[in-house]
Amino acid sequence: MNILLTGGSGFIGSRLALKLLQRGHKVRVLDKLTPQIHGSKPEGSPLLMSILGKVDFIHGDVTNEAALRKALEGQHAVVHLAAETGTGQSMYQIDLYSRVNIGGTSLLLDILANDNPGIRRVVLASSRSVYGEGKYHSADLGTVYPEHRLLVDMQAGNFEVRYPGCKAPLKPQATDEESRIHPASVYGITKQCQEQLAMTVCPSIGVEAVALRYQNVFGPGQTLSNPYTGILSIFANLIMQGKPVNIFEDGLESRDFVYIDDVVDATILGIEHEDAANTIFNVGTGIPIDVLSVVKTLSEKLGRPSHYRITGDFRLGDIRHNFADITRINRLLGFKPQFDFETGITHFCDWVRASGVQDSGYQGSSN
Repeated sequence: MNILLTGGSGFIGSRLALKLLQRGHKVRVLDKLTPQIHGSKPEGSPLLMSILGKVDFIHGDVTNEAALRKALEGQHAVVHLAAETGTGQSMYQIDLYSRVNIGGTSLLLDILANDNPGIRRVVLASSRSVYGEGKYHSADLGTVYPEHRLLVDMQAGNFEVRYPGCKAPLKPQATDEESRIHPASVYGITKQCQEQLAMTVCPSIGVEAVALRYQNVFGPGQTLSNPYTGILSIFANLIMQGKPVNIFEDGLESRDFVYIDDVVDATILGIEHEDAANTIFNVGTGIPIDVLSVVKTLSEKLGRPSHYRITGDFRLGDIRHNFADITRINRLLGFKPQFDFETGITHFCDWVRASGVQDSGYQGSSN
């Protein structure tokens, strides 16, 4: 197939492009080369260099109609990765996130609806952030979906979620695709809108839609200097520089960390597999890892002492726990992660040591 990757020179996109080429597909990339991802000289970024000359690269913005129309010409499928990312940043750059994430998706679908250039499938990069807080079990009420945590509780150091009528502590459960959608950030809201747009419009115009709710993706190649790229890069950067790591809350908040090669494999299934059509899938490992364990593992694998501080700092909008139920993607598409956290973090740390470090100036986060 001829496959367009919007945002295809980023962390996931560049790795996906190379794997698609190996599988015999022809790949076109549309990317605006955001400095936050590609650095101050984006034309020479390692991510771009890894695919330049191998793909048909178009330097352009997904919100620009002329650039998007040009990129869509002659393509059979689109993997829509282009987006502003970062839950914290989205809370004070609301217009930017809405224009790029919602606006870019709206423009793409508008072109397909009114002048479909031959696209047969759209694969959307969604996010676990659409869930907000994940799924929990209450000994009193059974399955519950807690609302976002309150400022007064966070200030008092009560970081675990609560639910009215539940006396016993809530137990986090794997969050399946039928779980309640209630994003806790502007980023999550934009991902919810992207999903709803794609899953509503595409079937109505004869285009297959697939939405992949990625968990926390990590691995070699992710930007170390971007403070919104995720805690593994941020913490590894700080540890390598001998700087203190500020761990938010009590360090026991947990996430589902999924290795980049597993994400690429899941995305290829979303592109190629017949049973993926018009379906939403979680992409993760199904195993939660708490933030304090992340710091300790990074320190061990990097061979550097970690000077961490559990400060009790917090950000409103951060969630406490979320990890994926991957039953659906396993049952329908045969997806099973090949990299556990230990193996993936070893590969990541080997790459960090070989790459050197970049001073992000950031002092840690828990999301």
